[in-house]
Amino acid sequence: MYSYLFTSESVTEGHPDKICDQISDAILDSCLALDPQAKVACECAVKNEIVFIFGEISVKGVIDYESIARNKLKEIGYDSKAKGLDYKTCKIQVMIDEQSPEIAKSVHLNKSLDDVGAGDQGLVFGYACDETKELMPLSHLLANKLALRLSEVRKKNILRWVGPDGKTQVTVEYEQHENEQLVPKHVNTVVISTQHTPDVSIEKIREDLITHVITPIIPKQFLDENTRYILNPSGEFTVGGPHGDAGLTGRKIIVDTYGGWGSHGGGAFSGKDCTKIDRSAAYAARHAAKCLVANNLCSRVLIQVSYAIGVADPVSIYVNSYKTAKSGLSDRNLETIVKKNFDFRPGAIIKSYGLTAPIFSETATYGHFGRPQFVWEQVKKLEI
Repeated sequence: MYSYLFTSESVTEGHPDKICDQISDAILDSCLALDPQAKVACECAVKNEIVFIFGEISVKGVIDYESIARNKLKEIGYDSKAKGLDYKTCKIQVMIDEQSPEIAKSVHLNKSLDDVGAGDQGLVFGYACDETKELMPLSHLLANKLALRLSEVRKKNILRWVGPDGKTQVTVEYEQHENEQLVPKHVNTVVISTQHTPDVSIEKIREDLITHVITPIIPKQFLDENTRYILNPSGEFTVGGPHGDAGLTGRKIIVDTYGGWGSHGGGAFSGKDCTKIDRSAAYAARHAAKCLVANNLCSRVLIQVSYAIGVADPVSIYVNSYKTAKSGLSDRNLETIVKKNFDFRPGAIIKSYGLTAPIFSETATYGHFGRPQFVWEQVKKLEI
């Protein structure tokens, strides 16, 4: 047995990159509400007082991109230049084309849903572990929950000095046993950087973050006198949002998934309809991984699925249980079980999880995985 430290991070909904993810997914949902068969690849960039919306969208209906973006900025809390952006006065630029007809012909035109091909080549990963009830890594689960709590104390006026922009980071000490079982033992370090109003002292910031953000979120058994708190280490953080940093859709893919655990195929999620396997197949791979662990077939598992553009069936499926497979099973056995219980064709994934519905805005912050409201998080009994 030996121990090591592992760190995961998250960001609040007011972080510039997450602003862009949320606008992209709000536009996706608006397209799907009008036309469930809409094909959407929408990205966003923000800097200072400019929001740039661009991409390829084919939809039956008229989309008011500017209103969607302003409403989302208002919902996040960017209502004055002092915070980094004002939804009422910022400039919105839109550059949207239709989906390439060559891609449409290859992927979905004149095809039934069962035969829809992958929207692009690519590979995705699903990961699950038994160290939390959500079957997510503890380090990442806590980082996401701290970021969510930062927004809660702001929006509920529990801490009036908190601004929209913020980041969290959690380092956990893990024990790895001879059977490859990972056991989280202790939160070694908590790092929080949060935007704030100019009238609050650093001492007040640090005291409030421990009392109102950290203590309600991190279970007591993981905290002790050796836990380090590094809170607003830069000192002042009054300039935030797009005035402090530029933002772009898809730059927080590790925050969106497993906090550095397992692997990542490289494709972002937000702003994409689910013919894009970057998104839909990542959801299916997570579901498969979670079900393997929940059915007590292994303690920890990584699943890779790869695709070619226009082809429905995956190119490959790979399963790695990190030597934690149970009941005498091998990784090849687990792969067979996955193939028997899950259909990774894009159309089958879309049908199984209802991915033509406008459900994606909620995924754009605090992680796409480990949250029970999402259908791909619902465990099912596997046929062995």
